[in-house]
Amino acid sequence: MVVECGNSESFKINTSIEYRERKVCEVTLSIKWLAHASFQIKTEGRIIYVDLEKYGEASEKADLILVTHSHTDHCDPSKIKKVRKPGTVIIAPEDCVSKIGGNVKTLKPGEETTIANIRVKAVEAYNYKRFRSPGNPYHPKGYGVGYLITAEGKTIYHAGDTDFIPEMRQLRLVDVALLPSGGTYTMDNLEAAEAAIAINPKIVMPMHRWDTDPEEFRKKVEAKSNIKVVMLQEGEEYQVV
Repeated sequence: MVVECGNSESFKINTSIEYRERKVCEVTLSIKWLAHASFQIKTEGRIIYVDLEKYGEASEKADLILVTHSHTDHCDPSKIKKVRKPGTVIIAPEDCVSKIGGNVKTLKPGEETTIANIRVKAVEAYNYKRFRSPGNPYHPKGYGVGYLITAEGKTIYHAGDTDFIPEMRQLRLVDVALLPSGGTYTMDNLEAAEAAIAINPKIVMPMHRWDTDPEEFRKKVEAKSNIKVVMLQEGEEYQVV
């Protein structure tokens, strides 16, 4: 587990042996990389999942589930069913609704909603330079979305499957950006680094990495910005304070 403590308070604890100075920080927002583009976010006792797929352990019941698009490595109905409970809110594009079943809310880019003090806004995510055949992008505009998730005064940007698109330059005040960097279907390491520099979050995490080396991403981001690069291993959790 990775913990970042800011503005921590020093205090002393009386033990039977001696006084020891300790630092403490209140941590209520955490991000766990489950696998691929799949994350678990915890905030104020609530559980959010993004892009659940067959790999990555997800066992805690969800308060909110977000799906960026209907490809099976981002939308696994069986995994969603496993963590769904009465009252779970699910937000997904229209073509995911029948796959998931039940009550599913949809947001188009620019639309937003608030669930229990968690604000969710859909943003554009698409390919304009990566094609399965001429004129047929892997992720055409309007097929999927990214999400801005705001809780506890912090905003997490999950980009979905996308190229480095012009709309990213309009994003503001992002605390943590989760950016695909594996190439073929999304940005590669160098393009994702360019996107990170343009968005200028406090923290960036590469995802959807396939078998690429994220060090290439890290080096470019750190050479051209003050953005903190966090490269999680699958199952590792990062606590944001």
